[in-house]
Parts: sequence; C-alpha cells; structure tokens
Amino acid sequence: MENMFWIGFVGFALAIAFAWMQKGKVMSYSEGTEKMQKIAASIREGANAYLKHQYTTVAKVFAVVFVVLLIMAFASNGKMLSKFTPFAFLTGGVWSMLAGFIGMKIATNANARTAQAASEGLNKGLRVAFSSGSVMGFTVVGLGMLDISIWFHLLHFGFGINDPVALGNIMVMNGMGASFMALFARVGGGIYTKAADVGADLVGKVEAGIPEDDPRNPATIADNVGDNVGDVAGMGADLYESYVGSILATFALGAVGGYGWGGLLLPVLLAVAGIVCSIIGSFLIKTKENATQQSLLKSLRTGTYTAAVLSAIVAAPLTYYILGSWGVYIAILCGLIGGCAIGYFTEYYTSDTYKPTQQLAASSETGSATVIIGGLSLGMKSTLTSILIVAAAVLISYFAAGGSSVIVDASGMFTEAFNRGLYGIGIAGVGMLSTLGITLATDAYGPVADNAGGIAEMAGLPEEVRNRTDALDSLGNTTAATGKGFAIGSASLTALALLVSYVNIIQNGTTETLNFTLTSPTVLVGMFLGAMLTFVFSAFTMSAVQTAAQSIVVEVRRQFKEIAGIMEGTTDPDYATCVGLCTRGALHEMVAPALLAIIVPIATGLILGPTGVVGLLGGVSVTGFAMAVFMSNAGGAWDNAKKYIESGHHGGKGSPCHKAAVVGDTVGDPFKDTSGPSLNILIKLCSTVSIVFSGLVIAFNLMNLL
Repeated sequence: MENMFWIGFVGFALAIAFAWMQKGKVMSYSEGTEKMQKIAASIREGANAYLKHQYTTVAKVFAVVFVVLLIMAFASNGKMLSKFTPFAFLTGGVWSMLAGFIGMKIATNANARTAQAASEGLNKGLRVAFSSGSVMGFTVVGLGMLDISIWFHLLHFGFGINDPVALGNIMVMNGMGASFMALFARVGGGIYTKAADVGADLVGKVEAGIPEDDPRNPATIADNVGDNVGDVAGMGADLYESYVGSILATFALGAVGGYGWGGLLLPVLLAVAGIVCSIIGSFLIKTKENATQQSLLKSLRTGTYTAAVLSAIVAAPLTYYILGSWGVYIAILCGLIGGCAIGYFTEYYTSDTYKPTQQLAASSETGSATVIIGGLSLGMKSTLTSILIVAAAVLISYFAAGGSSVIVDASGMFTEAFNRGLYGIGIAGVGMLSTLGITLATDAYGPVADNAGGIAEMAGLPEEVRNRTDALDSLGNTTAATGKGFAIGSASLTALALLVSYVNIIQNGTTETLNFTLTSPTVLVGMFLGAMLTFVFSAFTMSAVQTAAQSIVVEVRRQFKEIAGIMEGTTDPDYATCVGLCTRGALHEMVAPALLAIIVPIATGLILGPTGVVGLLGGVSVTGFAMAVFMSNAGGAWDNAKKYIESGHHGGKGSPCHKAAVVGDTVGDPFKDTSGPSLNILIKLCSTVSIVFSGLVIAFNLMNLL
C-alpha cells in the first residue's frame, strides 16, 4: 500500500487548481472607484509591511531553534532526535507561513471588489467574498497534502525507512515547525488586529460618537489591516497546523495499532476525498437579494453539510478497502458528525438569529456591566455542548475502532487493542477536518466582508451597500466562530493522539517502568502546571492586546485634539502612525507568549521527567480546550450582539445600548481573535515540542538523580 501515497500529490493538484480558478474569478471583478482603490492599496501596503517585519522576527527565532535541533540530532548521532526533524521543522514553518501569506494576499485584493460587488447585489458580494475565502481554504489543504506527501516519499523511498512505526514516529515530529509558525502568526496577528479594533471603537464610537470605519478615525486603516494579518494570515497558518497535525498524529497511531501502511494511507485518502467533496459543496453556496441572516446561514450550511455528507459516503468504501474495518468507519463518522454538531452549537450561541445573543443584546439596556456579565455567562455555558460532543466522539470512536478497557499488557506496554482504539480517536479528528477546504472558506470570507464594509464607509458608498456588507460581516462573525470551533474540537482529539504518541516514544526509548497514573506525584504536579500554563498564556496575550490598544487610544485622542479639521472632514488623519504603533506593539508583545509553549514543556521534562510532561499535556489539553471554547464563543456573541443593536434593535446606532454593547465587544475582541484561537495551537505545540525533545528528557532529568 505504500505505493499508493502518490494520491496525496493528486489532492494537492486538485486543491491548488481550484484555488487558482477562484483567484481568477475574484480578480475579474472591478475594484470600484478610484477612492476605493486608494483605500484598498493602503490596507495592502500596511498588511504587507507588517508581515515582512513579522517574518523577519520569526526567522531569527526559527534559526535559533533549528541550530538547537541540529545539535541534538547530530551530536547524539540520531539517538536523541531524528536527523530529519530539524529540516522538517523548517519546511513545516515555511508551508504554514505560505498558507497564511497567500490567503492574506487574495483577501487584500478582494476587499474593494467585494464592496463594489455588494453595490450591485447581496448575492454577488457573497460570491466574491466566498471565492476569496476559497482561495485560502484550498491553499491550506493543498499545501498540507504537498508537505505530507513530500516527506513520506523522501523518508520511505529516498532514505529507505521501511518500518511504518519508525516512519510514523518521525513524521509526527514534523508538525512542530507548522505549530510554531502558527502560534507566532495567530498571536502576533491577533494582537495587531484587536489593538487597532479596540482603540478605534473606544475612542471613535464611544467617545467621539462617529460610525465604525468612519474615515475621520485615525485607527480605521490599522483596523482593516488587522483584519487581514490576524483573521486571515494568522488563521490560515493556524488551520494549516491543525490540518497537518491531525493527519501526522494519526500516522503514528496507525502504525503502532498494527495497521501497517494502511493505517498511514487512510488519513491521506480521507483528506483527498474531503478536498473533492469540498469543491462540490462550494458550488452550492449562493443566496437571494434581501436575504435574511437565517437564509445566509442556510446557504453556507448547504455547502458545508453537503461536503460532509459526501465525505461520509466516500469514506465507507475507502475504509473497508484499506483496513477492512467498519469500526474505523464509525470513528470517522463520529468526527464528521461531531464537527457539524460543534459548528451548529457554536452558531447557536454566537448568531444573532438565536436567543442567547439576542438576550445578550437586551442586557445592554442596563449598561455595559450587565453586557459583560452576560457574555461571560454565555461563553461559560457554551462549553457544555462542545465538551459533551467531544467526549461522546472520543468514547464512541475508541470502542468502535476496537479499543479495550485493558490498556497495558503484562510488560507494561500499551496493548494493540488500546492503540487501535486510539487510532479511532485520531482518525475521528481527521474526519472532522477532512472538509476543511470549504469550512475554512466560509471562515476566511468574513474578514473580507468586514474590510468591504470599511471601504464602503470610507469611500462614501450608499447606505444600502453598507447594509449588505454588514449582513455578510455579521454572518462572518458566526462562521469565524464556527471555524474556531472546528479547530478547537479537532485540537482536543489531536492532542490526545499526540499524548499517546509521546508515551509510546518514551516507552520505546527507555528500559525503566514509568508510572503514568494519576497517583504519581509528578503526573499530578504536571497537571497543575498544564492548567497554569493555559491561564498564564491567556494572561500574556490579553495583556499584550491591552498594552498595544492603550497606545492606539492615546494616539487617536491626540489626533482628534491636535489636528484641526479632522472631525469636520477637511483634514485627513495620520493613519500611518496608528499602523506603525500596531506593528511595533504586535511584534514586541508576541514573542513572550509564543516562547512559553516551548520553554514550559522542556523545563517540566528536565525537572519532573517524562511522567511530569504527561501530566502537563493532560492539564493543558483539558483546560485549554474549555478556555478556548469559552473565549471564542463569548467574544463572538458580544460582537454579534453589538451588530444586532446596530441593525435597529434597542435604539440602534449611537444609542446608550449601542455604546454599552461596544464596550462588551471590546472585551470580547481579544477573547475571540487573540487568546481563544491561540489556545488550540498551544495545546498541540506543547505536545509536538514534548515529542521532539523526548530524547533529551529521557537522558537528562532531575528525577533520575533522586
């Protein structure tokens, strides 16, 4: 079966060809008036400048880590670390960066075109924005297939690694570079976009009482740049890492589960089938003029659900042909159904067509404090459904795939039945992300619609155009929350698979009998450290947004006070200064939280040993999952509650209710776009870092001296 892995290159070709076709479709539309083109050019320039500085900064960190990995690999002659891992670390980072960069390039070219298309009709605006999102979605899955396929053929056919277990264990380490780059992109972009957004809203909408994206607001260009570097480039790198990580984790489990090359081939085939089904589903997304929020949601659901159903149908013969197991097929269905269920309940808690967000908007009648309290409550409550869905998916997929309650044999090693059950959990994660092409397309279109609304406002287009872009933007907030739900849900399944891969690698690398049970003091301490890491990481990222936003607030106030003619519209604000402040703030503040994900697992291993790391990974996975769902859903609900009021409810724009909702939205901004989505990367990066440095931890840890 190892000769069938060429199918990954077919998946890459299909995805990239479709992305190229969608790019051509987007670029064929008009960019609008000269003023619209000028505004779009300013946003492009700011986004390109930020990414150039970000990649330069990240390249220095990558160089240091690469040298460390190189020393570990060659100084130990491959015993402590595979000699391929340092190079896979670099390629993973490059592909992750490229996925985000391509998505950002098309988004900054689609924003004015979406605004112009929306002036001609809602359906046309939706098609342009969604086509732009499709470029991002299919580029991510295409590059993921290319990366995995190249490394498989290089290791197996180039370097002659013929043992599926050995190859799977090497491949699982390849995800570290993608996770590392994704964390920098998500955190840095999230700090940038939310600093600009919070600063623009607090001074512009609350203090000055001017509309969102008003050209008189000095932070409005920075805000629109932030949508691209955070919600597009950062998200692309994030979802690339999730996609590749789920497949690589399943590689390792398929090999130790006794499935041989078939266990490695199946996730690749599912991913390729998902690409084809996503392409079919994308053609079904369209709407009518004057569509309601509910009908817009129905349009996107039609495409995503059709892709999921087709994937479920295709997965049946593939699974039986490759593995001869209907149990594994049930596990795949668990992932597909679980992903759709998480998406639905995320939509329920964040869309203003349902009661939770409408009730949150109503709470604005008693002030901003009750809006904040209500949003916190809503976010906490929303963790119930996501956790229950993932818990059900874990149990059903484990036992359906042949898992057993007998975990270890007489020698203390994991039984084959246990590994087969865990393979079911891993393949459920692959199933959940198999249709990522269209899921990410529905997510990535949101920032484009948001930018389109900003351009429509700044260019002075008719109010009906802004109403259409606002409808698309509000829908984008919901689909963005849904996309984050998919990423977080799959992260929990992938993290469990990576945790077991870590234990397998540790057991194969030592002759000691290690106690991984909860009664072990080192495991318990590790769990506390993992829980602590979730909160400290969230604190770092929230504080970073606060610090950067404060500088924007001060600057916007200064310009309103010192530059005569801004409020009258006779003088242009100094947009460049706000863009520069956001860039410097994001680059300065992103390093510390990103390094936490590397330093803490290594330090824990060197002090507590491998068992302490297992506790750390368990603690960060559980608390990180719950915290990520809470933050993402609370933030999405606050944002849509504000938009619900802006659509004419509870007094509409400029009312006391609106100002209270804006305050809630500013609290939710770093929740949903910085800290929340970064946590799912933190979970997996901790796991891959632990796997990569497992040889070092086995050789040197304080517990060995006691």
